[in-house]
Amino acid sequence: MKVWNVTLWIAQILLAAAFGYAGTFKGTAPMHDLVASLVWPAALPPGLVRFIGGCELGGALGMILPAATRIMPILTPLAAVGLATVMVLASIFHITRGEFSALGITIPLGLLAAFVATGRFRKAPIRER
Repeated sequence: MKVWNVTLWIAQILLAAAFGYAGTFKGTAPMHDLVASLVWPAALPPGLVRFIGGCELGGALGMILPAATRIMPILTPLAAVGLATVMVLASIFHITRGEFSALGITIPLGLLAAFVATGRFRKAPIRER
């Protein structure tokens, strides 16, 4: 049980770092900077890009805060499900645009989020205080 817990915490921290950075960047950077560095935001309305960033930032917070505080810790695996869903949708989007290199990021992050969801639902759930 302890190995599962430690492994899941490592995965949660990695996801929080990745999605915290990505969400903050998509949510706050000027659109021209986003388009210059990511290209794909030019294909979407700016509001949707900001919404995606907000979802990613919320997911990053959900990876850590509920589990660390033990206040509504069920939100951590739910946040992981949400991030996995975002990565499935991002993968589909990039496939339709022929941006297969992006799958090297979206698929591993999605699988890691699915791992956390499964682990926190079944293997090592965090108890509420």
